[in-house]
Amino acid sequence: MTNPDILDGSFRDPAGQVHEIDGRIFRTVTPYGAPAFAKVHATNFLNDLVKTGDLVPYEIVQDPKIIELFPQAEYVLEHKRLNYISYPYEWSFNLLKEAALLHLSIAIQALDKDIVLTDASAYNIQFIGPKPIFIDHLSFKPYTDREYWVGHRQFCEQFLNPLLLRAKLDVPHNSWFRGTQEGITNEDLSKLLGFHQKLSLNVLSHVVLPARFQTRARNTQRTDTKKISERKGIAKTTYNSLLVQLKKWISTLRPRNTHNSTWGNYAEDNTYNDEENRLKADFITEFIQSTNPDLIYDIGCNSGAFSEVALKAGARQSIGFDFDKIAIDKAFKRATDKSLNLLPLYLDAANPSPNQGWKQSERVGFVERAKPDAILALAFEHHLAIGKNIPLQQVIQWLVSLAPNGIIEFVDKSDPTVQTMLSMREDIFPNYTPSAFESALSDCTTIVNTREITKDGRTLYWYKRI
Repeated sequence: MTNPDILDGSFRDPAGQVHEIDGRIFRTVTPYGAPAFAKVHATNFLNDLVKTGDLVPYEIVQDPKIIELFPQAEYVLEHKRLNYISYPYEWSFNLLKEAALLHLSIAIQALDKDIVLTDASAYNIQFIGPKPIFIDHLSFKPYTDREYWVGHRQFCEQFLNPLLLRAKLDVPHNSWFRGTQEGITNEDLSKLLGFHQKLSLNVLSHVVLPARFQTRARNTQRTDTKKISERKGIAKTTYNSLLVQLKKWISTLRPRNTHNSTWGNYAEDNTYNDEENRLKADFITEFIQSTNPDLIYDIGCNSGAFSEVALKAGARQSIGFDFDKIAIDKAFKRATDKSLNLLPLYLDAANPSPNQGWKQSERVGFVERAKPDAILALAFEHHLAIGKNIPLQQVIQWLVSLAPNGIIEFVDKSDPTVQTMLSMREDIFPNYTPSAFESALSDCTTIVNTREITKDGRTLYWYKRI
């Protein structure tokens, strides 16, 4: 057995770290974190969360060969490896909302058992399909009488405020969250909200007043700050009411705009007729049944319709990517309504998530995070080649680099969508042709099959990487 590697994103917690050994995931519990873990584990509360699917299953390792690899650990846990890790800045409004509600639900259940969460990091939650699951077994400790909710500020910054940004202002949180890594501060959001929006009791309580307190705290002398920390806490019933009220409020939040976006209605309003959609679905079904992928990427997934086709044909998991906020919301609804193992995420393919955070390795970038078995890139390549001026050959090379097998749809210049894209700009793409596309694809793959699906020349290419 190889020596354990510490995962780069787990260094912040003094209670323990996450390690990988030969593809297995272990979590060590340090002497600092052991007393709290032992007390919480003894209540069976963590096992109850596992049974309801709200916490990643785990077990305390008894194998001495593994234990000896971690001489400083009081406990060693092994838990299920997740196939894909995503980050809050890639989540849609609805994914972030589901994560927030799970966090609060767990906090409410824990408090009933005299247990509290030690923080409110959105990074403690992942998704299996569209369902959130808590992953940090060391974020729990016994409740202390009259203690504050220490994670309130972090919860607001990483859950509530990003949700309010879209609910109140119709601004997606993704780019802002990716830039800060820690969410949106109360002070920043408070500056953007209008006067009448600030009058809401909930906004006033969780955003405006905390922003003022935080500003005042920075200007407060240390002696005064000490007095604040010595004030009495809150009753347990008040603590619980705070969690319940916040959960009820968040459950009512909706995006301010759910209709108008560039590609949000593409699934219903596009250039394909029913027969062309059937041809496309049949080609995808044949591809999936032949390649038998565990994990596929659906690049430019829109509403997730063809991820659904792929999953029904035998793919085990689909990660969908799109940059249109309403399209991603529709894909989430499809996944939840039909119980699909589909996780739709935000992606600007011309500027994908990089390696970032501490030492530029704390959060793993899009390309390095997983190795899908196959990709679907349907009605996508022209958005980079025409929309972003990226050379067609580079677009193909990038797509092919993602997975050994895939389907790429080429959209010819004669297509109405491309004509619309070119109507307001000069056509500077003399090399954007079917022959150039086939040549570039043949340079790095074997073209297994092709199918022209529209009279305007939209063609599907099934490739196998050389």
